[in-house]
Amino acid sequence: MRDSSNNHFVGLDVGSSMVRCAVGMLDPNGSGKLSIIGHGAAQNIGMRKGTVAHVEDAAEAIAKALTEAERISGVHITRATVNVNGAHVSGIDSKGVIAISAANSQISVEDRLRVEEAATVVNFPPNREIVQFFAKNYSLDGQHNIKDPVGMHGVRLEVDAHIVTAATPSLRNLDFALEKAGITPTHHTVSGLAAAEALLSRQQKEAGTVLLDVGAGTTNVIVVEDGEVQYVAVIPIGGTHITNDLAIGLKTDLDIAERVKVEHAHVGQVRKATATIAVGSTHHTFAMDDVVMIAEARIDELFDFVDRELHKIKRSRKLPGGVVLTGGTAKLPGLAEFAKEKLQLAARVGKLQPISGLVDTVEDPSYATVVGLMLLDMLLLPDQQVPGMAQSNTMGMIEGLLRRFRKL
Repeated sequence: MRDSSNNHFVGLDVGSSMVRCAVGMLDPNGSGKLSIIGHGAAQNIGMRKGTVAHVEDAAEAIAKALTEAERISGVHITRATVNVNGAHVSGIDSKGVIAISAANSQISVEDRLRVEEAATVVNFPPNREIVQFFAKNYSLDGQHNIKDPVGMHGVRLEVDAHIVTAATPSLRNLDFALEKAGITPTHHTVSGLAAAEALLSRQQKEAGTVLLDVGAGTTNVIVVEDGEVQYVAVIPIGGTHITNDLAIGLKTDLDIAERVKVEHAHVGQVRKATATIAVGSTHHTFAMDDVVMIAEARIDELFDFVDRELHKIKRSRKLPGGVVLTGGTAKLPGLAEFAKEKLQLAARVGKLQPISGLVDTVEDPSYATVVGLMLLDMLLLPDQQVPGMAQSNTMGMIEGLLRRFRKL
């Protein structure tokens, strides 16, 4: 079995209900695109709403997903770029300001790093730490909306940034589960950024788009505008809540409620009178009016929370790129149309940017995050060019991501 190296890139999505792993390498045909050579998945019962609740169970699920990915790819996996999830993840805006030496008023790379470092000087509680730093734009002597100030001249440099933080105990528990599974995290990144990397085109990133990664226990919200990450949030609502609501509302078992959700639930106009689930020789029949009403109530609540997050940054109903939906719950029929009506924005279920290899399985919306993590594993290699990678924006990377993503 080949050892993993800089020629192989691994994403690991530790989700509330499933762990997914994807392995890729640069297309040998020289296209500069990433080719998927292996993937694996395993049910995860060690998580609650995106955070580790049972380390042993989470580690076992991670190990199973890695084993399957290793079997298919023939690569021994020792490291991966891993997502950080859960309601404890939050983002805040920050500003950094520095003075430039009068003797040499030209902005250097060191000056840019200094102003970014100044923006991270924020009083966080002792149990929180910075996961990611996004520089949204720079200002130089009153000139605003500068993408990269290096090489320009001035005496006062400012940066507007968005800082994503997470609870330190949750991060340590995740790392402990990874360690028990024999994997070292190359980078930590929020799920929404990974999904955005896999799904959003350059045009969508420039115009302004909100991506909603609707998973089992959480929904990741990420707003990308002017090619930069503007806002990150995690809402503790996902597909599991729909299952629980159906179990209560229909007065049935959880496993039957899950099958009702997967096989019959939708939002929008009721299409048939009843939903029937067969368990052995027993048939369970439910009124579709009730199924749709229960599912819609929870989805309506979710989009209420999303709209509140957009209001915080004054982007409610003001994103030309609209809403892109992904995650396992994005397969709920009628969800995009419901989002369009509720959020008053164009909405669609996301599709992967061009990628080659074993794409049949990973085209499912539930695999968008892990594919994005795999892409980021390549793009975030520190201080080196990936051999053979095309110089064009073929991966659709967020503008400046290689420079502005920092593990602090």
